[in-house]
Amino acid sequence: MIGDVVKNTKFGIYGYLKNLETLNIDISKSVEVALREEIEVGDATLICALEDNIPKEYKIKIEKIFIQNSSDNKSMLIKIVDKELIKETGGIIRGLSGAPIIQNGKFIGAVTNVLVSNPEIGYAIFADMMIKEMGCQ
Repeated sequence: MIGDVVKNTKFGIYGYLKNLETLNIDISKSVEVALREEIEVGDATLICALEDNIPKEYKIKIEKIFIQNSSDNKSMLIKIVDKELIKETGGIIRGLSGAPIIQNGKFIGAVTNVLVSNPEIGYAIFADMMIKEMGCQ
């Protein structure tokens, strides 16, 4: 057991880690959280681990920002542009939800949904909404 889940909402699953060592996380790679006003249309990366279980950054584009959104998990429209990720997964797949998105060295949000009609396009939630939902504001 590595922790406890305390709530499961439309904005994500929240809880507490009790045994961080088992996750083998390098906390020296932590980044600041961006305010939604800092997010820009354009280049960003998402972090995920594929078959080798080694986290890696993959290129995406922020296509549109829904700056006023505070009601659902569709804050940004994103597009996978990394050819390696597309080759390996075909785009946004089950299991990619929650993958962190980094822009300008800051955590801006996480992947939430895919467009069924085009798996290379999907949605992401603002990091500030996730933090508010955690109750850490």
